[in-house]
Amino acid sequence: MKKIAHLPVLLILLAAGGCRPAQSAKPNQNNVLMPCPAVHTTEGNFTRVVIVRLKYGTDILEGLKETIQKEKIKNAVILNGIGSLTRYHTHVVSNTTFPTTHAYVKKDGPVDLLNVSGYVIDGRVHAHITVSDDKEAIGGHLEDDTRVFTFAIITLGVLDDRCNLQRFDDNKWR
Repeated sequence: MKKIAHLPVLLILLAAGGCRPAQSAKPNQNNVLMPCPAVHTTEGNFTRVVIVRLKYGTDILEGLKETIQKEKIKNAVILNGIGSLTRYHTHVVSNTTFPTTHAYVKKDGPVDLLNVSGYVIDGRVHAHITVSDDKEAIGGHLEDDTRVFTFAIITLGVLDDRCNLQRFDDNKWR
């Protein structure tokens, strides 16, 4: 398989300031890791692109987990995804104070899968989806029991090992 050379990936999250890793790893009184820089970046290159096709009835989250294990993927960017579903299950944040609470939505019926995006962080899938029917579009964090109808195609940009995403989705790092 041919490697993709010179495709730098720069991931920017959160907002600005210096990073002091020794202090960042210490929890404060509320078990919150401090201090978190307002902007934190890491970079890496795509080592390969993996395109996943999921067939009728497949649970998307389980299919992604199986792919991550089979392909030995540690960190990746979920670049895109399309298809159609017979059922979706998502959650969204439902408050603006800590700790977060979530609202879950599970719905049966035909919908188009407009987008899948997110990350694989240390082998763990953190994906979001957007779906639509003939009346509305809705999205949220991908949950189990989201089922494929015709097919789903999801593209993963696999990152090299120098790209550390370990705490990028840690809501206690603030």
